[in-house]
Amino acid sequence: MTTSPATPLISLTWTDQETGHQGHLVIDRLVRGVSSGGLRMRAGCTLEEVTGLARGMTMKEVLHYNPHSRYIPLGGAKGGIDCDPRDPAAYGVLVRYLRAVRPYIEQLWTTGEDLGLTQDLVDRAAAEAGLVSSVQAVYPLLDDEGAARRRLADAFAIDVDGIGLDELVGGCGVAESVLTALDRAGVPHRDTRVAVQGLGTMGGATARFLARAGLRVVAVADIKGTVANPAGLDIEALLAARDGHGTVDRAALRAEDRELPADAWLTADAEVLVPAAVSYAVDTTNQADITARWIVEAANMPVVPEAEALLAARGITVLPDVVVNSGTNAWWWWTLFGDIGADADEAFAYTRRSMRALVDRILTRAEAEGSTPRAAAHALAADRLPVVAERFGSFR
Repeated sequence: MTTSPATPLISLTWTDQETGHQGHLVIDRLVRGVSSGGLRMRAGCTLEEVTGLARGMTMKEVLHYNPHSRYIPLGGAKGGIDCDPRDPAAYGVLVRYLRAVRPYIEQLWTTGEDLGLTQDLVDRAAAEAGLVSSVQAVYPLLDDEGAARRRLADAFAIDVDGIGLDELVGGCGVAESVLTALDRAGVPHRDTRVAVQGLGTMGGATARFLARAGLRVVAVADIKGTVANPAGLDIEALLAARDGHGTVDRAALRAEDRELPADAWLTADAEVLVPAAVSYAVDTTNQADITARWIVEAANMPVVPEAEALLAARGITVLPDVVVNSGTNAWWWWTLFGDIGADADEAFAYTRRSMRALVDRILTRAEAEGSTPRAAAHALAADRLPVVAERFGSFR
């Protein structure tokens, strides 16, 4: 049984009449008439990429299915705009894209920040495009829309040591995935070395949680290159020196920190690699240089399938994106539907507990079946999709 139909329910490409930039929207499936998935903006974004991401969202949603929770998984979807977010024209393209797909957001597709975009920017552009909210399609499913919207707004207003709660929960889930893998392998947290590609929303939060758990972050890559220190980087200082795109001001580096080429994070002397930036970062060529024991996919689709097969043959475990980075999406719905309140401690505790249980289940199944964690995640999603469809119906 497959986890998703071969052809998505809706697939479209839009062309901006002012700039020629293209945007894509793919709705893989609907559950209760609604789908969920972020909107990314990057130069080179393709319909094929967005289609793969939408299928991944179907799995992320159903992997968090709990029949006793208020949050009921939605279908999977994704949006993508082929434009450099640093382009001066990018915001106008974003507004016009949202205006063009407005009927889908109003009725079928709940969306939010993804690669290249922040939630604040999405919210501002959505308002300019005439939308009530980027997640308004889900409102009819709520028991008390007013209370739910206030709860989510309150949660987004929470700041934890200089970073918004909405930016931290995803990284908390990635970090818990790493810690679960270490615990199962009997590897102490203290001084386990980590290299992170990307210090944006997901990568930055992951680096913070891992550093605070006692791991040593020895390399961080951004668009300018890799910053490395085998003794460990000062993550809080780097986070404070980021711009809106996750690029670190090199003036904040210490004398002992080294600047290396952009791809040096891949070959860092570390047990764990966390690709938290672009898709397709690990390919069949550069995978041969990796010596880490685990690759934990904070980004969407950072390891190409052929490379993952080669890594598995060398005994390197890839913890898949559909599991690892699913915490952000789940947190939105846990909060909106009322499984948790607008409280940072409750959000982190719920995220840690849920992610640890999910990662442990996936790794246990992979070991029992002699498969990869990704295959185990896909198998679990395939088990759950018919259950959700039977209970709530689905539109393919």
